[in-house]
Amino acid sequence: MEQSDLSANTVIDHPRALSDKRTLIRDAGPSKFQVIADFDATLTRYRVNGRRGLTSHGLLQQGNTDYDAKRDALYEHYRPLEISPLIPIEEKSKLMEEWWSKTHDLLIEGGLTYDAIKKSVENSSIAFREGVIELFEFLEKKEIPVLIFSAGLADVIEEILRQNLRRTFKNVKIVSNRMVFDDDGRLVSFKGKLIHVLNKNEHALDMAAPLHDQLGGEICEEVEEYAYVKQRTNVLLLGDHLGDLRMSDGLSYETRISIGFLNDNIEKSLESYRKAFDLVYLNDAPMWGALELVSQLFSTEAN
Repeated sequence: MEQSDLSANTVIDHPRALSDKRTLIRDAGPSKFQVIADFDATLTRYRVNGRRGLTSHGLLQQGNTDYDAKRDALYEHYRPLEISPLIPIEEKSKLMEEWWSKTHDLLIEGGLTYDAIKKSVENSSIAFREGVIELFEFLEKKEIPVLIFSAGLADVIEEILRQNLRRTFKNVKIVSNRMVFDDDGRLVSFKGKLIHVLNKNEHALDMAAPLHDQLGGEICEEVEEYAYVKQRTNVLLLGDHLGDLRMSDGLSYETRISIGFLNDNIEKSLESYRKAFDLVYLNDAPMWGALELVSQLFSTEAN
């Protein structure tokens, strides 16, 4: 995308404050920096071929039409509750845990297999924003970790990465709901704390699994990985909902730059987004702006 086009879709409410944060992060260097990113509609595009793109949860067809219909019915019931401004956050959090638990139960009862996951991804209309691969490549070169936080399914996200990016990134970790399969590749349970849309923050870091571990890379000690992330107290946060700002709650960060992707209902939501995020990209913008930001921060740093 041309810079002029990107500028037309960029909103910065407090340029001086953003500049000050950039200076602090640049001076601290890449060894103190990490990226925390939401997945659906943040790393992935909100629209694909003019239509609403699927989410990592929504694309999943478990090969059992009855159970797919039951999951759709849960969505129709709980989705309005999720977006309702009238429900207190504590009550809404309980409702979201109820929704996710029921959905996971249906995936198990319906006999989901890993082969079904692979086929679902193959047949899905899900795509990454332009610039995501280049951003990951730059961060990998600088040895900067990327934590992908999602209320979706880690195994599905890994398959999406595998099929769409065609390569692995040893600095990328997935913090999401992780499945347990039996020897026949059938889902039997989930492990770790349930992560839903209102609790996906760094208290779930113990669920983070390096992507390259799943795809044949060397396994690092969990304690070392945890310390490796916790010592990085400067953060770039990427999200498409105001709630994504909570993803860094469990980290005692010193400086955080937040980028919000406002993909829809722009006139209604822009005021709240521009106040909450340091920088807002509109209209399903590509990832080139985030890449330019980190390139400017660390372009002269040597690894």
